[in-house]
Amino acid sequence: MIKNLFLPVCLFISIQINAQLPEDAIRMGWTIPSGTARQQAIGGAMGSLGGELSALFVNPAGLGMYKTGEFVLSPGISFLKGKSEFRGTKAATDRSSKFTFGTSGAVWGYSDRNSRWAGKAFSIGVNRTANFNNTIRYNGLNNYSSFTEPIANEFFDFYTQQKQSNPSLANKIIIDNALNSPDISLQTKMALFTYLVDIDTTNGQNTIFSRAERVVDLNQENTITTKGGITEVAFGFAGNMDNKLFLGGSIGVPIVNYERTLVYRESDIVNTQNNFNYSRFEEEYTSKGIGINAKLGLIFKPADFVRIGLAMHTPSMYGLKDNFSSKLVTDVEQLFAPASGVDSVGSTAFSGGQDPGIKYDLLTPWKFMLSGSYVFREAEDITTQKGFITADVEYATYKSSQFSAADESVGNDYYKDVNSAVKQIYKNAFNFRVGGELKFKTLMTRLGFARYGKPYNDKNLKARKMNISGGVGYRNKGVFVDLTYIHSLNKDVNFPYRLDPPRSNTFADLRESNGNVLVTVGLKF
Repeated sequence: MIKNLFLPVCLFISIQINAQLPEDAIRMGWTIPSGTARQQAIGGAMGSLGGELSALFVNPAGLGMYKTGEFVLSPGISFLKGKSEFRGTKAATDRSSKFTFGTSGAVWGYSDRNSRWAGKAFSIGVNRTANFNNTIRYNGLNNYSSFTEPIANEFFDFYTQQKQSNPSLANKIIIDNALNSPDISLQTKMALFTYLVDIDTTNGQNTIFSRAERVVDLNQENTITTKGGITEVAFGFAGNMDNKLFLGGSIGVPIVNYERTLVYRESDIVNTQNNFNYSRFEEEYTSKGIGINAKLGLIFKPADFVRIGLAMHTPSMYGLKDNFSSKLVTDVEQLFAPASGVDSVGSTAFSGGQDPGIKYDLLTPWKFMLSGSYVFREAEDITTQKGFITADVEYATYKSSQFSAADESVGNDYYKDVNSAVKQIYKNAFNFRVGGELKFKTLMTRLGFARYGKPYNDKNLKARKMNISGGVGYRNKGVFVDLTYIHSLNKDVNFPYRLDPPRSNTFADLRESNGNVLVTVGLKF
């Protein structure tokens, strides 16, 4: 058997690990931050309203409306449910629940009647700016492509180069060279090791092939479970000039903790003796790191009952480290009879017994926001106000996300190609948020809506994120309690693998119908 010739060598060679893909950029950039229960009840529209701790993460100028101190805590729980459709087959995931939290922290505000700067405020807060908890599951029949197609293509290119440099090289030596090469991807090495990709020498002709591609109908199954999120700690300051102009800024420190478990399987539904029964690829992937960003904003009151807000969010500059371990299992049936046709190999076999890892830097999109609010019966004494309507329009530059090297494991040339792909695959998009509140002395009712536009450039990809929300609130004698329910109706796509151009890719359409209950308890001091 071929692998016996090079297995001892593989334990000491380095490999080209799986580096970043364009999908990693959109995962970090296309997010819906949480907030306080009040802010989430009005669709998250806080760009011009102010007087809320969540302004720290939207438009920090709104902190300038504070004249006293406030402490806020916002626990919550999410209910997750997803559906998918892949090549005409529908599937669903089991409902699950996860603890979450919204904006929590404190504001210290004070007023100065002897200065044009009528008030100033400092704030520190923490918020869940991205929630990665999710499960994706889909399956379907495919007679067009296999995830092994680009793997076989990669080995074909390597084989051709080896033969051009030395036509007399034996096939076993070329496979050995591929498994030792740092320029060959991990999946290709695993496919060669388990005979999923091989060389056919029939009739004296050498043909590179994948056993899965020779199957008429493949049953393809993919299950992806993700956990974690982005937790951001922020520090903000704002000032109030003549109760007309509010200026503010904040520095955010986002902390990333992302975990993904993937199990992808292809099998022969006919189950004839064609030397292929199934292959299963498993991967455990983690991404952890820390970043920094800034948010700047202003709110202007041209009239007592009108507020106009402008805000800018700089990209988050992340330093990230990814680690992963993977395994490939292949059943080639009777290929080596009477021995079992099931063979497997793990990623550590090609990395000296260590799980591969990589360090890199990432810049997320810019965001620019224009907001407006109309306050009913606006007055300095907020207890006399009767409510408001408010809206945000946000522009996000998804195609501006950029990767760069942080170590020597992957060069900048690779990241140039990935960044070029990001610009081609994604587009900039608008996000909209609108909401309102009616106040009845100590009780309030709220409604909101938010829609986050599609970041994909391809018209055939249907995607958006949408929240419908409502809640109630109670405020009396410096104590307030808010309760909100947010219902998310999201559409997205998932590519189980990418084919080499000009071949068309296959993908799954995803739908999520999630609920989130959020409670905010606050105390003024």
